[in-house]
Amino acid sequence: MATMGESNQMAERMHRDVWVVCDRRSEILFNGCLKLLGKADQLAAGTGGRAVAVLFDTPEHRGERADACGQALSTQAVARDCTRHGADQVFILEHPRFEIPRADLQAPALTALINRQSPGLVLLPMTDWGRELAARTSGECACGLMADCVDIQYRDNRFVGSCPAWSGRILAEITYAPHQRFGLATAQAHGFAPSQTPGDPGQIESLAVSLPDDLPLAQLLSRAATPASEKDLTNADIVVVGGAGVGNIAGFARVRELATVLGGQLGATRPPVMNHWVDEDRLIGQTGKTVRPRLLVSVGTSGAIQYTSGIMEAGAIVAINRDPDAQIFQIADIGVVADAITFLPLLIDRVQKATMRALADQRCAPAETGETAGRFGDRIRQFRMARQWSVEELAERTGQTPEYIEGVESGRSSPPVSFLVRLAGALSIDPGTFLKKTEQAELRDMRAKAYSQRTRHYSYQTLTDGGPNDHLRAFMVSIEPRSDHKPVAYKHEGEEFIFVWEGELKLKLGHKTHILKPGESIHFNSDIPHKLTSLSNSPTRCLVVLYTV
Repeated sequence: MATMGESNQMAERMHRDVWVVCDRRSEILFNGCLKLLGKADQLAAGTGGRAVAVLFDTPEHRGERADACGQALSTQAVARDCTRHGADQVFILEHPRFEIPRADLQAPALTALINRQSPGLVLLPMTDWGRELAARTSGECACGLMADCVDIQYRDNRFVGSCPAWSGRILAEITYAPHQRFGLATAQAHGFAPSQTPGDPGQIESLAVSLPDDLPLAQLLSRAATPASEKDLTNADIVVVGGAGVGNIAGFARVRELATVLGGQLGATRPPVMNHWVDEDRLIGQTGKTVRPRLLVSVGTSGAIQYTSGIMEAGAIVAINRDPDAQIFQIADIGVVADAITFLPLLIDRVQKATMRALADQRCAPAETGETAGRFGDRIRQFRMARQWSVEELAERTGQTPEYIEGVESGRSSPPVSFLVRLAGALSIDPGTFLKKTEQAELRDMRAKAYSQRTRHYSYQTLTDGGPNDHLRAFMVSIEPRSDHKPVAYKHEGEEFIFVWEGELKLKLGHKTHILKPGESIHFNSDIPHKLTSLSNSPTRCLVVLYTV
Protein backbone atom coordinates (compact mmCIF):
# COMPACT_ATOMS: atom_id res chain seq x y z
CA MET A 1 0.00 0.00 0.00
CA ALA A 2 1.30 3.46 -0.91
CA THR A 3 2.09 5.88 1.92
CA MET A 4 0.43 9.29 2.25
CA GLY A 5 3.54 10.98 0.79
CA GLU A 6 3.69 8.58 -2.14
CA SER A 7 -0.01 9.12 -2.84
CA ASN A 8 0.43 12.89 -2.85
CA GLN A 9 3.41 12.62 -5.25
CA MET A 10 1.40 10.39 -7.58
CA ALA A 11 -1.52 12.83 -7.51
CA GLU A 12 0.79 15.71 -8.39
CA ARG A 13 2.27 13.74 -11.31
CA MET A 14 -1.12 12.60 -12.63
CA HIS A 15 -1.36 13.15 -16.40
CA ARG A 16 2.03 14.86 -16.52
CA ASP A 17 4.44 11.98 -17.12
CA VAL A 18 5.36 11.12 -20.71
CA TRP A 19 6.05 7.45 -21.38
CA VAL A 20 7.83 5.59 -24.16
CA VAL A 21 7.16 1.90 -24.72
CA CYS A 22 10.52 0.57 -25.94
CA ASP A 23 11.12 -2.13 -28.52
CA ARG A 24 14.25 -4.16 -27.74
CA ARG A 25 13.91 -6.75 -30.52
CA SER A 26 16.99 -5.32 -32.28
CA GLU A 27 19.51 -2.54 -31.89
CA ILE A 28 18.05 -0.55 -34.77
CA LEU A 29 14.54 -0.68 -33.29
CA PHE A 30 15.79 0.28 -29.84
CA ASN A 31 17.82 3.21 -31.18
CA GLY A 32 14.58 4.60 -32.60
CA CYS A 33 13.00 4.28 -29.15
CA LEU A 34 15.87 6.27 -27.61
CA LYS A 35 14.99 9.08 -30.02
CA LEU A 36 11.38 8.92 -28.87
CA LEU A 37 12.64 9.02 -25.30
CA GLY A 38 14.52 12.21 -26.18
CA LYS A 39 11.22 13.73 -27.31
CA ALA A 40 9.50 12.47 -24.16
CA ASP A 41 12.18 14.20 -22.08
CA GLN A 42 11.43 17.50 -23.87
CA LEU A 43 7.68 17.15 -23.41
CA ALA A 44 8.03 16.19 -19.73
CA ALA A 45 10.02 19.39 -19.16
CA GLY A 46 6.96 21.29 -20.36
CA THR A 47 4.43 19.32 -18.34
CA GLY A 48 6.45 19.25 -15.15
CA GLY A 49 6.37 15.47 -15.12
CA ARG A 50 8.85 12.66 -15.76
CA ALA A 51 10.12 10.84 -18.82
CA VAL A 52 9.40 7.13 -18.31
CA ALA A 53 10.45 4.06 -20.31
CA VAL A 54 8.40 0.85 -20.30
CA LEU A 55 9.90 -2.56 -21.16
CA PHE A 56 8.59 -6.12 -21.28
CA ASP A 57 10.50 -9.19 -20.08
CA THR A 58 10.24 -12.60 -18.47
CA PRO A 59 11.15 -13.05 -14.77
CA GLU A 60 13.13 -16.23 -15.49
CA HIS A 61 15.66 -14.64 -17.84
CA ARG A 62 15.56 -10.95 -16.93
CA GLY A 63 16.58 -10.14 -20.51
CA GLU A 64 20.12 -11.49 -20.17
CA ARG A 65 19.43 -14.00 -22.94
CA ALA A 66 18.78 -13.34 -26.63
CA ASP A 67 15.37 -14.42 -27.90
CA ALA A 68 14.72 -17.20 -30.42
CA CYS A 69 15.46 -14.84 -33.33
CA GLY A 70 18.89 -14.06 -31.87
CA GLN A 71 18.63 -10.26 -32.14
CA ALA A 72 16.91 -9.07 -28.94
CA LEU A 73 18.90 -6.87 -26.58
CA SER A 74 19.29 -7.53 -22.87
CA THR A 75 16.47 -5.85 -20.93
CA GLN A 76 18.77 -4.78 -18.10
CA ALA A 77 21.24 -3.25 -20.58
CA VAL A 78 18.39 -1.49 -22.40
CA ALA A 79 17.01 -0.17 -19.09
CA ARG A 80 20.43 1.27 -18.17
CA ASP A 81 20.69 2.89 -21.60
CA CYS A 82 17.29 4.48 -21.06
CA THR A 83 18.37 6.04 -17.77
CA ARG A 84 21.53 7.37 -19.44
CA HIS A 85 19.39 9.04 -22.09
CA GLY A 86 16.77 10.90 -20.08
CA ALA A 87 14.52 8.27 -18.47
CA ASP A 88 13.70 9.34 -14.91
CA GLN A 89 11.97 6.01 -14.33
CA VAL A 90 12.03 2.62 -16.09
CA PHE A 91 9.23 0.11 -15.59
CA ILE A 92 9.98 -3.50 -16.55
CA LEU A 93 6.75 -5.49 -16.83
CA GLU A 94 7.50 -9.18 -16.21
CA HIS A 95 5.48 -12.25 -17.07
CA PRO A 96 6.55 -15.75 -18.16
CA ARG A 97 4.65 -15.33 -21.43
CA PHE A 98 6.46 -12.11 -22.42
CA GLU A 99 9.40 -13.99 -23.91
CA ILE A 100 7.86 -13.42 -27.35
CA PRO A 101 6.73 -9.84 -28.15
CA ARG A 102 2.96 -10.09 -28.63
CA ALA A 103 0.66 -7.10 -28.54
CA ASP A 104 -2.36 -9.22 -27.60
CA LEU A 105 -0.53 -10.35 -24.43
CA GLN A 106 1.18 -7.08 -23.57
CA ALA A 107 -1.72 -4.67 -24.11
CA PRO A 108 -3.63 -5.80 -20.95
CA ALA A 109 -0.46 -5.43 -18.85
CA LEU A 110 0.27 -1.96 -20.26
CA THR A 111 -3.36 -0.94 -19.73
CA ALA A 112 -3.23 -1.98 -16.05
CA LEU A 113 -0.02 0.02 -15.50
CA ILE A 114 -1.51 3.07 -17.22
CA ASN A 115 -4.64 2.92 -15.06
CA ARG A 116 -2.45 2.67 -11.96
CA GLN A 117 0.09 5.40 -12.83
CA SER A 118 -2.05 7.84 -14.89
CA PRO A 119 0.50 9.25 -17.37
CA GLY A 120 -0.35 12.14 -19.66
CA LEU A 121 0.96 10.62 -22.89
CA VAL A 122 2.29 7.23 -24.00
CA LEU A 123 4.50 7.16 -27.12
CA LEU A 124 5.05 4.01 -29.17
CA PRO A 125 7.29 3.42 -32.19
CA MET A 126 5.84 3.28 -35.71
CA THR A 127 6.53 -0.41 -36.21
CA ASP A 128 3.98 -3.18 -36.78
CA TRP A 129 4.33 -4.18 -33.14
CA GLY A 130 4.10 -0.58 -31.91
CA ARG A 131 1.05 0.22 -34.00
CA GLU A 132 -0.79 -2.92 -32.90
CA LEU A 133 0.07 -2.42 -29.24
CA ALA A 134 -1.05 1.23 -29.42
CA ALA A 135 -4.37 0.33 -31.04
CA ARG A 136 -5.15 -2.48 -28.59
CA THR A 137 -4.19 -0.40 -25.54
CA SER A 138 -6.17 2.59 -26.77
CA GLY A 139 -9.23 0.38 -27.07
CA GLU A 140 -8.80 -1.14 -23.61
CA CYS A 141 -8.19 2.28 -22.01
CA ALA A 142 -11.01 3.92 -23.98
CA CYS A 143 -8.70 6.81 -24.83
CA GLY A 144 -7.58 8.66 -27.95
CA LEU A 145 -4.75 7.60 -30.26
CA MET A 146 -2.83 10.02 -32.50
CA ALA A 147 -1.33 7.86 -35.24
CA ASP A 148 1.78 8.44 -37.40
CA CYS A 149 2.87 11.73 -35.83
CA VAL A 150 5.92 13.52 -37.23
CA ASP A 151 6.01 15.85 -34.23
CA ILE A 152 4.25 16.35 -30.90
CA GLN A 153 4.11 19.59 -28.90
CA TYR A 154 2.70 20.50 -25.48
CA ARG A 155 0.65 23.68 -25.78
CA ASP A 156 -2.12 25.17 -23.66
CA ASN A 157 -2.00 22.22 -21.26
CA ARG A 158 -2.59 19.63 -23.97
CA PHE A 159 -0.60 17.48 -26.37
CA VAL A 160 -0.87 18.42 -30.03
CA GLY A 161 0.32 16.04 -32.77
CA SER A 162 1.35 16.98 -36.30
CA CYS A 163 0.20 14.29 -38.73
CA PRO A 164 0.37 14.15 -42.56
CA ALA A 165 -2.95 14.33 -44.40
CA TRP A 166 -4.12 14.39 -48.02
CA SER A 167 -1.26 12.16 -49.21
CA GLY A 168 1.27 14.24 -47.31
CA ARG A 169 0.35 17.54 -48.95
CA ILE A 170 -0.59 19.09 -45.62
CA LEU A 171 0.24 18.62 -41.94
CA ALA A 172 -2.85 18.41 -39.77
CA GLU A 173 -2.68 19.32 -36.07
CA ILE A 174 -4.79 17.01 -33.94
CA THR A 175 -5.31 16.52 -30.22
CA TYR A 176 -7.48 14.54 -27.82
CA ALA A 177 -11.08 15.31 -26.98
CA PRO A 178 -11.46 17.99 -24.26
CA HIS A 179 -12.69 15.52 -21.65
CA GLN A 180 -9.67 13.22 -22.11
CA ARG A 181 -6.55 14.06 -20.11
CA PHE A 182 -4.58 11.06 -21.38
CA GLY A 183 -3.85 9.49 -24.75
CA LEU A 184 -1.47 7.41 -26.84
CA ALA A 185 0.51 8.27 -29.97
CA THR A 186 2.66 6.48 -32.52
CA ALA A 187 5.48 8.66 -33.82
CA GLN A 188 8.20 8.55 -36.44
CA ALA A 189 11.48 8.69 -34.52
CA HIS A 190 13.76 10.12 -37.22
CA GLY A 191 12.90 13.74 -36.40
CA PHE A 192 14.03 13.45 -32.78
CA ALA A 193 17.36 12.90 -31.07
CA PRO A 194 18.30 10.96 -27.92
CA SER A 195 18.71 13.04 -24.79
CA GLN A 196 22.25 13.36 -23.50
CA THR A 197 21.05 14.18 -19.98
CA PRO A 198 20.77 11.25 -17.53
CA GLY A 199 17.40 10.66 -15.94
CA ASP A 200 16.69 11.84 -12.39
CA PRO A 201 16.87 9.65 -10.41
CA GLY A 202 17.01 7.00 -13.15
CA GLN A 203 15.25 4.36 -11.10
CA ILE A 204 14.66 0.88 -12.61
CA GLU A 205 11.69 -1.03 -11.22
CA SER A 206 10.56 -4.55 -12.14
CA LEU A 207 6.84 -5.24 -11.79
CA ALA A 208 5.24 -8.69 -11.85
CA VAL A 209 2.21 -8.87 -14.13
CA SER A 210 -0.83 -11.10 -13.80
CA LEU A 211 -2.89 -11.97 -16.87
CA PRO A 212 -6.42 -13.47 -16.94
CA ASP A 213 -6.51 -17.18 -17.71
CA ASP A 214 -9.33 -16.69 -20.21
CA LEU A 215 -7.53 -13.95 -22.19
CA PRO A 216 -8.54 -14.40 -25.87
CA LEU A 217 -5.38 -14.82 -27.93
CA ALA A 218 -4.46 -15.50 -31.50
CA GLN A 219 -2.61 -18.76 -32.14
CA LEU A 220 1.09 -18.26 -32.87
CA LEU A 221 2.00 -20.59 -35.73
CA SER A 222 5.63 -19.66 -36.26
CA ARG A 223 8.20 -16.97 -35.64
CA ALA A 224 11.56 -16.35 -37.31
CA ALA A 225 14.02 -13.57 -37.98
CA THR A 226 13.48 -11.69 -41.24
CA PRO A 227 15.56 -13.29 -44.03
CA ALA A 228 18.67 -11.33 -44.97
CA SER A 229 17.30 -10.63 -48.46
CA GLU A 230 14.31 -8.82 -46.94
CA LYS A 231 16.44 -6.84 -44.49
CA ASP A 232 18.71 -5.54 -47.23
CA LEU A 233 16.57 -2.48 -47.94
CA THR A 234 16.82 -1.07 -44.42
CA ASN A 235 20.52 -1.91 -44.14
CA ALA A 236 21.57 -1.11 -47.72
CA ASP A 237 24.50 1.19 -48.45
CA ILE A 238 22.82 2.42 -51.65
CA VAL A 239 19.06 2.78 -52.23
CA VAL A 240 17.29 3.87 -55.42
CA VAL A 241 13.66 4.98 -54.99
CA GLY A 242 11.08 5.38 -57.74
CA GLY A 243 7.93 7.48 -57.50
CA ALA A 244 4.85 8.37 -59.56
CA GLY A 245 6.98 10.63 -61.77
CA VAL A 246 8.46 7.66 -63.65
CA GLY A 247 5.10 7.38 -65.41
CA ASN A 248 4.44 3.68 -65.82
CA ILE A 249 5.78 0.20 -65.15
CA ALA A 250 8.30 0.55 -68.00
CA GLY A 251 9.65 3.72 -66.41
CA PHE A 252 9.84 1.97 -63.06
CA ALA A 253 11.81 -0.83 -64.72
CA ARG A 254 14.49 1.80 -65.46
CA VAL A 255 14.61 2.65 -61.75
CA ARG A 256 15.03 -1.03 -60.98
CA GLU A 257 17.84 -1.22 -63.56
CA LEU A 258 19.62 1.78 -62.01
CA ALA A 259 19.46 0.11 -58.58
CA THR A 260 21.01 -3.00 -60.10
CA VAL A 261 23.92 -1.26 -61.85
CA LEU A 262 24.67 0.77 -58.72
CA GLY A 263 24.68 -2.43 -56.65
CA GLY A 264 21.93 -1.01 -54.45
CA GLN A 265 18.45 -1.87 -53.25
CA LEU A 266 15.15 -0.82 -54.82
CA GLY A 267 12.62 1.28 -52.92
CA ALA A 268 9.34 2.95 -53.83
CA THR A 269 6.83 5.56 -52.74
CA ARG A 270 3.14 4.76 -52.34
CA PRO A 271 1.93 5.23 -56.01
CA PRO A 272 4.19 2.53 -57.57
CA VAL A 273 3.10 0.13 -54.82
CA MET A 274 -0.59 0.91 -55.37
CA ASN A 275 -0.11 0.42 -59.13
CA HIS A 276 1.55 -2.97 -58.48
CA TRP A 277 4.80 -1.99 -60.15
CA VAL A 278 6.66 -3.27 -57.08
CA ASP A 279 5.91 -5.29 -53.94
CA GLU A 280 4.68 -3.49 -50.84
CA ASP A 281 7.75 -4.54 -48.83
CA ARG A 282 9.70 -1.98 -50.91
CA LEU A 283 7.60 0.93 -49.61
CA ILE A 284 9.61 3.68 -47.90
CA GLY A 285 8.11 6.30 -45.59
CA GLN A 286 5.79 6.64 -42.65
CA THR A 287 3.75 3.56 -43.47
CA GLY A 288 6.74 1.66 -44.85
CA LYS A 289 10.42 1.33 -44.07
CA THR A 290 12.99 3.83 -42.83
CA VAL A 291 16.30 3.63 -44.68
CA ARG A 292 19.76 4.92 -43.73
CA PRO A 293 21.93 4.46 -46.85
CA ARG A 294 25.18 6.23 -47.61
CA LEU A 295 23.63 7.23 -50.96
CA LEU A 296 19.95 7.54 -51.84
CA VAL A 297 18.81 8.31 -55.39
CA SER A 298 15.21 9.51 -55.54
CA VAL A 299 13.65 9.37 -59.02
CA GLY A 300 10.32 10.96 -59.88
CA THR A 301 9.28 11.56 -56.27
CA SER A 302 7.51 14.76 -55.26
CA GLY A 303 8.92 14.89 -51.73
CA ALA A 304 5.74 14.46 -49.67
CA ILE A 305 6.46 14.16 -45.96
CA GLN A 306 4.95 10.68 -45.84
CA TYR A 307 7.87 9.58 -48.02
CA THR A 308 10.67 11.87 -46.84
CA SER A 309 10.13 10.85 -43.21
CA GLY A 310 11.67 7.52 -44.17
CA ILE A 311 14.82 8.90 -45.85
CA MET A 312 15.97 11.71 -43.56
CA GLU A 313 18.82 9.63 -42.14
CA ALA A 314 20.38 9.06 -45.58
CA GLY A 315 23.98 10.25 -45.93
CA ALA A 316 23.52 11.94 -49.32
CA ILE A 317 20.34 12.37 -51.34
CA VAL A 318 20.31 12.78 -55.14
CA ALA A 319 16.92 13.83 -56.53
CA ILE A 320 15.81 13.57 -60.17
CA ASN A 321 12.56 15.34 -61.06
CA ARG A 322 11.36 17.36 -64.05
CA ASP A 323 9.56 19.86 -61.79
CA PRO A 324 12.10 22.43 -60.54
CA ASP A 325 9.73 23.34 -57.70
CA ALA A 326 9.32 19.78 -56.38
CA GLN A 327 9.58 19.55 -52.58
CA ILE A 328 12.19 16.79 -52.84
CA PHE A 329 14.78 19.37 -53.91
CA GLN A 330 14.47 21.08 -50.52
CA ILE A 331 16.15 18.14 -48.78
CA ALA A 332 18.34 16.88 -51.64
CA ASP A 333 22.11 17.33 -51.58
CA ILE A 334 22.19 17.14 -55.40
CA GLY A 335 19.23 17.96 -57.62
CA VAL A 336 18.80 17.09 -61.29
CA VAL A 337 15.94 18.77 -63.15
CA ALA A 338 15.25 16.29 -65.94
CA ASP A 339 12.65 13.91 -67.28
CA ALA A 340 13.41 10.55 -65.70
CA ILE A 341 12.49 8.54 -68.80
CA THR A 342 15.06 10.46 -70.87
CA PHE A 343 17.72 10.87 -68.21
CA LEU A 344 17.86 7.37 -66.68
CA PRO A 345 19.13 5.46 -69.75
CA LEU A 346 22.04 7.93 -70.03
CA LEU A 347 22.81 7.64 -66.32
CA ILE A 348 22.61 3.82 -66.39
CA ASP A 349 25.01 3.66 -69.35
CA ARG A 350 27.50 5.96 -67.62
CA VAL A 351 27.28 4.02 -64.33
CA GLN A 352 27.85 0.68 -66.09
CA LYS A 353 30.96 1.97 -67.83
CA ALA A 354 32.26 3.46 -64.58
CA THR A 355 31.60 0.14 -62.84
CA MET A 356 33.57 -1.78 -65.45
CA ARG A 357 36.40 0.75 -65.23
CA ALA A 358 36.45 0.35 -61.44
CA LEU A 359 36.68 -3.42 -61.86
CA ALA A 360 39.55 -3.01 -64.30
CA ASP A 361 41.35 -0.70 -61.86
CA GLN A 362 40.83 -3.19 -59.05
CA ARG A 363 42.24 -5.97 -61.19
CA CYS A 364 45.34 -3.91 -62.00
CA ALA A 365 45.80 -2.48 -58.49
CA PRO A 366 49.34 -2.92 -57.11
CA ALA A 367 49.52 -5.94 -54.82
CA GLU A 368 51.03 -4.05 -51.89
CA THR A 369 49.33 -6.31 -49.37
CA GLY A 370 49.09 -9.41 -51.52
CA GLU A 371 45.32 -9.18 -51.41
CA THR A 372 44.57 -7.69 -54.83
CA ALA A 373 43.02 -10.89 -56.18
CA GLY A 374 40.86 -11.20 -53.07
CA ARG A 375 39.61 -7.64 -53.33
CA PHE A 376 38.86 -8.09 -57.03
CA GLY A 377 37.02 -11.30 -56.21
CA ASP A 378 34.93 -9.46 -53.60
CA ARG A 379 33.99 -6.86 -56.22
CA ILE A 380 32.99 -9.57 -58.69
CA ARG A 381 30.86 -11.27 -56.02
CA GLN A 382 29.14 -7.96 -55.18
CA PHE A 383 28.66 -7.29 -58.90
CA ARG A 384 27.04 -10.71 -59.37
CA MET A 385 24.81 -10.56 -56.30
CA ALA A 386 23.57 -7.04 -57.14
CA ARG A 387 22.22 -8.51 -60.37
CA GLN A 388 20.87 -11.59 -58.56
CA TRP A 389 22.95 -13.88 -60.78
CA SER A 390 24.00 -17.28 -59.53
CA VAL A 391 27.57 -18.47 -59.97
CA GLU A 392 26.31 -20.68 -62.80
CA GLU A 393 24.63 -17.74 -64.55
CA LEU A 394 27.77 -15.61 -64.41
CA ALA A 395 29.81 -18.54 -65.68
CA GLU A 396 27.46 -18.99 -68.62
CA ARG A 397 27.46 -15.26 -69.45
CA THR A 398 31.26 -15.09 -69.47
CA GLY A 399 31.96 -18.44 -71.13
CA GLN A 400 33.64 -19.87 -68.04
CA THR A 401 32.98 -22.76 -65.69
CA PRO A 402 31.33 -22.28 -62.29
CA GLU A 403 34.57 -23.53 -60.70
CA TYR A 404 36.49 -20.76 -62.47
CA ILE A 405 34.06 -18.10 -61.18
CA GLU A 406 34.33 -19.50 -57.64
CA GLY A 407 38.12 -19.31 -57.94
CA VAL A 408 37.94 -15.65 -59.01
CA GLU A 409 35.53 -14.70 -56.22
CA SER A 410 37.58 -16.50 -53.58
CA GLY A 411 40.78 -14.76 -54.72
CA ARG A 412 42.48 -17.99 -55.78
CA SER A 413 42.53 -16.87 -59.42
CA SER A 414 43.44 -13.51 -60.94
CA PRO A 415 41.57 -13.39 -64.28
CA PRO A 416 42.97 -11.87 -67.48
CA VAL A 417 41.57 -8.75 -69.09
CA SER A 418 39.60 -10.97 -71.48
CA PHE A 419 37.38 -11.92 -68.52
CA LEU A 420 36.36 -8.25 -68.21
CA VAL A 421 35.71 -8.15 -71.94
CA ARG A 422 33.33 -11.11 -71.68
CA LEU A 423 31.71 -9.52 -68.61
CA ALA A 424 31.21 -6.31 -70.57
CA GLY A 425 29.71 -8.37 -73.38
CA ALA A 426 27.16 -9.80 -70.96
CA LEU A 427 26.10 -6.21 -70.21
CA SER A 428 26.22 -5.09 -73.87
CA ILE A 429 29.04 -2.64 -73.11
CA ASP A 430 31.69 -1.87 -75.72
CA PRO A 431 35.05 -2.68 -74.02
CA GLY A 432 36.62 0.21 -75.93
CA THR A 433 34.63 2.65 -73.80
CA PHE A 434 36.32 1.66 -70.54
CA LEU A 435 39.57 -0.23 -71.32
CA LYS A 436 42.81 1.72 -71.32
CA LYS A 437 45.21 1.47 -74.28
CA THR A 438 47.58 -0.77 -72.31
CA GLU A 439 44.74 -3.16 -71.51
CA GLN A 440 43.59 -3.21 -75.13
CA ALA A 441 47.20 -4.02 -76.14
CA GLU A 442 47.24 -6.84 -73.58
CA LEU A 443 44.04 -8.20 -75.08
CA ARG A 444 45.47 -8.11 -78.61
CA ASP A 445 48.57 -9.95 -77.39
CA MET A 446 46.39 -12.65 -75.81
CA ARG A 447 44.47 -13.05 -79.08
CA ALA A 448 47.72 -13.40 -81.01
CA LYS A 449 48.96 -16.12 -78.64
CA ALA A 450 45.67 -17.99 -78.82
CA TYR A 451 45.74 -17.74 -82.61
CA SER A 452 49.28 -19.13 -82.71
CA GLN A 453 48.33 -22.05 -80.49
CA ARG A 454 45.28 -22.91 -82.58
CA THR A 455 47.22 -22.96 -85.87
CA ARG A 456 50.35 -24.72 -84.64
CA HIS A 457 49.41 -28.31 -85.52
CA TYR A 458 46.88 -27.88 -88.29
CA SER A 459 46.87 -26.69 -91.86
CA TYR A 460 45.49 -23.13 -91.83
CA GLN A 461 45.79 -20.51 -94.49
CA THR A 462 44.78 -17.08 -93.19
CA LEU A 463 42.74 -15.00 -95.58
CA THR A 464 42.85 -11.81 -93.48
CA ASP A 465 45.87 -9.67 -92.74
CA GLY A 466 46.51 -9.18 -89.03
CA GLY A 467 44.09 -11.99 -88.33
CA PRO A 468 45.36 -12.67 -84.80
CA ASN A 469 44.34 -9.18 -83.66
CA ASP A 470 40.97 -8.81 -85.34
CA HIS A 471 37.46 -9.65 -84.22
CA LEU A 472 36.59 -11.03 -87.70
CA ARG A 473 38.92 -13.59 -89.24
CA ALA A 474 38.71 -15.95 -92.23
CA PHE A 475 40.69 -19.17 -92.83
CA MET A 476 40.97 -21.98 -95.34
CA VAL A 477 41.15 -25.12 -93.19
CA SER A 478 42.40 -28.44 -94.62
CA ILE A 479 41.66 -31.71 -92.80
CA GLU A 480 43.46 -34.94 -93.73
CA PRO A 481 41.34 -37.75 -95.27
CA ARG A 482 39.09 -39.51 -92.77
CA SER A 483 40.73 -37.66 -89.88
CA ASP A 484 39.58 -35.43 -87.05
CA HIS A 485 40.38 -31.77 -87.11
CA LYS A 486 41.17 -32.00 -83.38
CA PRO A 487 41.14 -34.98 -81.00
CA VAL A 488 38.32 -33.58 -78.86
CA ALA A 489 35.45 -31.14 -79.20
CA TYR A 490 36.33 -27.55 -78.41
CA LYS A 491 34.61 -24.20 -78.00
CA HIS A 492 35.45 -20.51 -77.85
CA GLU A 493 33.59 -17.22 -77.56
CA GLY A 494 31.87 -15.70 -80.59
CA GLU A 495 30.28 -17.07 -83.75
CA GLU A 496 31.51 -19.35 -86.54
CA PHE A 497 30.60 -19.82 -90.21
CA ILE A 498 31.78 -22.90 -92.15
CA PHE A 499 31.51 -23.36 -95.92
CA VAL A 500 32.65 -26.71 -97.38
CA TRP A 501 34.86 -26.10 -100.42
CA GLU A 502 35.99 -29.65 -101.17
CA GLY A 503 35.29 -33.08 -99.71
CA GLU A 504 32.68 -34.13 -97.15
CA LEU A 505 32.58 -32.79 -93.59
CA LYS A 506 31.02 -34.14 -90.41
CA LEU A 507 30.34 -31.46 -87.81
CA LYS A 508 29.38 -32.61 -84.33
CA LEU A 509 27.75 -29.57 -82.71
CA GLY A 510 26.80 -30.24 -79.11
CA HIS A 511 24.64 -33.37 -79.24
CA LYS A 512 23.75 -33.02 -82.93
CA THR A 513 25.66 -34.22 -85.98
CA HIS A 514 25.60 -32.41 -89.34
CA ILE A 515 26.93 -33.82 -92.65
CA LEU A 516 27.98 -31.09 -95.10
CA LYS A 517 28.84 -31.61 -98.78
CA PRO A 518 30.64 -29.18 -101.13
CA GLY A 519 28.73 -25.93 -101.45
CA GLU A 520 26.86 -26.37 -98.16
CA SER A 521 27.40 -24.18 -95.10
CA ILE A 522 26.42 -23.75 -91.45
CA HIS A 523 26.46 -20.86 -88.97
CA PHE A 524 26.49 -21.42 -85.19
CA ASN A 525 27.51 -20.04 -81.82
CA SER A 526 31.05 -21.24 -81.30
CA ASP A 527 30.66 -21.45 -77.53
CA ILE A 528 28.85 -24.73 -78.23
CA PRO A 529 31.38 -27.60 -78.15
CA HIS A 530 32.08 -28.67 -81.74
CA LYS A 531 34.32 -31.09 -83.62
CA LEU A 532 35.17 -31.36 -87.35
CA THR A 533 35.90 -34.66 -89.12
CA SER A 534 36.75 -35.33 -92.76
CA LEU A 535 34.64 -38.16 -94.28
CA SER A 536 36.40 -38.07 -97.65
CA ASN A 537 39.19 -40.20 -99.05
CA SER A 538 40.90 -36.94 -99.99
CA PRO A 539 41.51 -33.83 -97.87
CA THR A 540 38.45 -31.82 -96.94
CA ARG A 541 38.86 -28.08 -97.38
CA CYS A 542 36.59 -25.57 -95.61
CA LEU A 543 36.25 -21.81 -95.53
CA VAL A 544 35.91 -20.85 -91.86
CA VAL A 545 34.96 -17.37 -90.69
CA LEU A 546 35.25 -16.57 -86.97
CA TYR A 547 33.85 -13.61 -85.09
CA THR A 548 35.12 -13.30 -81.52
CA VAL A 549 34.56 -10.81 -78.73
